[in-house]
Amino acid sequence: MLIFLRGKSLFVLPAALAFDMEYGRWLDEHQRLINDLRSAVNSHMGDNELCILVGGVMAHYDEVFRLKSIGAKADVFHMLSGMWKTPAERCFMWLGGFRSSELLKILGNHLEPLTDQQLMGICNLQQSSQQAEDALSQGMEALQQSLVDTLSSASLGPSASGNVADYMGQMAIAMGKLATLENFLHQVLFILPIG
Repeated sequence: MLIFLRGKSLFVLPAALAFDMEYGRWLDEHQRLINDLRSAVNSHMGDNELCILVGGVMAHYDEVFRLKSIGAKADVFHMLSGMWKTPAERCFMWLGGFRSSELLKILGNHLEPLTDQQLMGICNLQQSSQQAEDALSQGMEALQQSLVDTLSSASLGPSASGNVADYMGQMAIAMGKLATLENFLHQVLFILPIG
């Protein structure tokens, strides 16, 4: 369960539903901020005013990372599944978000002409993002294999001899590995630029 305060009302909701509702509100505000930014760029607004709008968009992304962090603590499986995304967006999901390196490839093709230094910076950022993603993917695969090994090492549930202690020990190990899964998702949130 998650608790959200809206105005003078306090809501206690199942974690997945609470996240989905807050994410929906975030998307509505995001669309408004992006529309304001587009209008400002098209109206040739001054750099100072544009900086304020860009700062607002960046702060708004900080908010979605905060929401995802809370969501991961409450229901890590919901966050990894990406059920709040559209079906098309879910095709590109990777550990609860989009791959930073893939977004940088797309972004690089749509930017105005860049200096060699800017191109090199984007290339280096893409490479370091790819390396971090690969390391996290390998870690996630190892964690999943370890969880499967733990759960399959002995039959789940009390055996005929009634060894509840073994069962409880296996479940404790599995729960510890699920906590590691939550930590992986938090690491991913640090390298994701959006989404």
